[in-house]
Amino acid sequence: MHGRHMELQHEKIAGGVILRPLAAADAFALASAYTENRKHLEPWEPVRPESFFTAEGQAERIDGLLRQFAEGALVPWVFEAPDGRIVGAITLSGISHGPFCSSYLGYWVAADQQNKGLASSAVEQVCRIARDTVGLHRIEASTLTDNTGSQRVLAKCGFEVIGLAPDYLHINGEWRDCRLFQRVLHDHAPVP
Repeated sequence: MHGRHMELQHEKIAGGVILRPLAAADAFALASAYTENRKHLEPWEPVRPESFFTAEGQAERIDGLLRQFAEGALVPWVFEAPDGRIVGAITLSGISHGPFCSSYLGYWVAADQQNKGLASSAVEQVCRIARDTVGLHRIEASTLTDNTGSQRVLAKCGFEVIGLAPDYLHINGEWRDCRLFQRVLHDHAPVP
């Protein structure tokens, strides 16, 4: 199902935080969130150019993400706190239909929102949407081998370890090994 035909609702997750679709108007709030969480996210993310932390850089990035959403290749959400701040994001990317019927999951949660159930709640909601709205059979996720927090979230949400990928992602300036996970959402045949 292509993004432009997909109706995504605002979903309550934990602590009054709302999971909602990313919007073009989020550039400033997202730049602020990334700037505020720069040191917190640095060990788990690729090296970012300085422009990534600006409203202009985020506006350009959001434009690309929303274009991919319209093409049906990606579904981006943000976590919006009751005070309007963005305190995390979650994305289904690399969406493939046909016999594969799969996508990749990525997410982050702000430093001041850790251990409140946001990631687990959001991952569960996104898995439901992936199955019921996007029509996916499975979701794959990867974590750095030492990212035990994310591994606990994935295990809690029904993801199983499917392997170890050496030098899988270029993170924080070096190629890093990752643990690969998947969650099978259903066993129905793909919709032609």
